[in-house]
Amino acid sequence: MLQINDITFRIAGRTLLEGASVHVPLGHKVGLVGRNGTGKSTLFKLITGELHQDSGDIRLRNGAKLGILPQEAPSGPESLLQTVLDADLERKALLEEAELASDPMRIAEIHTRLADINAHTAESRAAKILAGLGFDHEAQQRSCASFSGGWRTRVALAGTLFAEPDLLLLDEPSNYLDLEATLWLETFLKSYQRTLIIISHDRDLLNNVAETIVHLDQLKLVKYTGNYDFFEKTRAEKIALMAGMAKKQEAQRKHLQSFVDRFRAKATKARQAQSRIKMLEKLKPIASVMEEYTVNFSFPTPEALSSPILSMEECATGYQEDNHILKHLNLRIDMEDRIALLGSNGNGKSTFAKLVSGRLKAQLGRLQKSSKLKIGFFALHQLDEMNPAETAFQHLAAKIPNIGEAQVRSKLGQFGFSKDKSDVAVEQLSGGEKARLNFCLLSTEKPHLLILDEPTNHLDVDAREALVQGLNDFEGAVLLISHDPHLVSLVADRLWLVSEGNVRPFEGDMQDYKKFVIEQARAAGKSKSSEEEAEQPQAPEQKINNKEARQARANARALLAPKKKEINKIEKKIQKLEEEKSKLEILLAAPETYEKGADYQAELSAQMGLIKTDLENTEEKWMLLQEELEVLENG
Repeated sequence: MLQINDITFRIAGRTLLEGASVHVPLGHKVGLVGRNGTGKSTLFKLITGELHQDSGDIRLRNGAKLGILPQEAPSGPESLLQTVLDADLERKALLEEAELASDPMRIAEIHTRLADINAHTAESRAAKILAGLGFDHEAQQRSCASFSGGWRTRVALAGTLFAEPDLLLLDEPSNYLDLEATLWLETFLKSYQRTLIIISHDRDLLNNVAETIVHLDQLKLVKYTGNYDFFEKTRAEKIALMAGMAKKQEAQRKHLQSFVDRFRAKATKARQAQSRIKMLEKLKPIASVMEEYTVNFSFPTPEALSSPILSMEECATGYQEDNHILKHLNLRIDMEDRIALLGSNGNGKSTFAKLVSGRLKAQLGRLQKSSKLKIGFFALHQLDEMNPAETAFQHLAAKIPNIGEAQVRSKLGQFGFSKDKSDVAVEQLSGGEKARLNFCLLSTEKPHLLILDEPTNHLDVDAREALVQGLNDFEGAVLLISHDPHLVSLVADRLWLVSEGNVRPFEGDMQDYKKFVIEQARAAGKSKSSEEEAEQPQAPEQKINNKEARQARANARALLAPKKKEINKIEKKIQKLEEEKSKLEILLAAPETYEKGADYQAELSAQMGLIKTDLENTEEKWMLLQEELEVLENG
């Protein structure tokens, strides 16, 4: 489906990709990972043609339909359902042409193509996708303009999924979603029949959807067959191996240099000394694969308080006295609680968090808090409230003015800030760096209760894992709102469902909740009008057209089957060659290889050369066959 060959790309004097190559076979699901700022989103823009590489080439299967979330969310007067239906441009064009066409042959061709793309089920499919992303039947009939920007972005995502592109590119799709929609999206993508490349920091999404991980690391694209857990394990082993190799090479270098220093001036040893000088020159440095930084979310131990630290009896709250968003709240939070709030966006999770934190008052009932209770509140809007001109150091120094510079920098260092980075103005920090600074600032208050509203939106996978560790080490209570199921499952031991104006315990774990969400989406996606349309008997002419279309598809399959079988065989060969190449790379990197003599090393190098040549020839053959298949498919 996609071949990236030796591409290099530079922007503003900075190199993001250099000699990077990767092959994505047809129908594969790929997770694209790498640290923030390494160029993952830039690679998407290169694939779509929005940007152009300095060298190398990107080859997409001829005629392949590309799908990526549009930069601008829809906002017109059309209903959500119609907006999603219109996202399938081919279907829309065919329906418009069918209204005007008069040539019987062309009319037959249009109906055959509409049957091929399952146009008769389009409305039902669009409704199910919208329901999965949080829109019930009533909402689907409303205009796009009546929704906020975040919800319209979901509509854009729904349209992209509905269009069923041959190559679907998704860049952090769960950032726009709540937990419920994220769980639905995971299920949808697992069953997606076409090629998918997804950029995500959601570990569960990568584990459950991706079959291959491509790591953008040190300007290269490194491919790992398997999900994210397999990638992480393999990469950790690679880092350990390379570190061991570097250590052994340094010892070998010192030994050779010692011999040269001792004997190069002695005539009897001059030849041996010259031989070792040549060996030193041939010792190429081991490429470093160490991580760029480490981050540690460290929350201080709070003063012990007796439980409950907070309790509610028949409480109600909202933003207007006569309009209670939540009511009949009868809950308690203890010092050791780890609670995750579940429920779709708009049901009141953030409202409940504000009530607990004191940002909203209880309008009815009784809310009691421990008099010594300290609450740390993390919300995305707080990142915009920082002084953009001040540095991370200045922010923290103002928060804890009675300690020295060394202690301030040490505290910042725990949250991944080097000295240089801590002296950069906040306006120049990335979203992830601002989030880590916010965590650093709230940790200074030694809170008894941490309220975290979508804390991982700007954090990469490593920072998310560090946050999990920090929260599990924290000795106070945690109230968590997150669309990251991995974070929820590892941190929370109690689940509270916010729905229908109330908050109540959910009996079950995250797997039970996932099933609950999918069932709800299925129920909401049953559009009455779509069901009635599906139940209506087809006209005789339409039945004939469908029969002819089925026969045409059967004939096409008969012609295309041998070619597809050959392509499938070649794709398996490419995968096998890439696996053999990876094994040889590990052997060539292993210290033991250099203890077995030059002949063994030469044999491995020769094998590597043969495999690389075979791989290049096979990939070229794959591209030619794909082009031939396109010609057959297009008649």
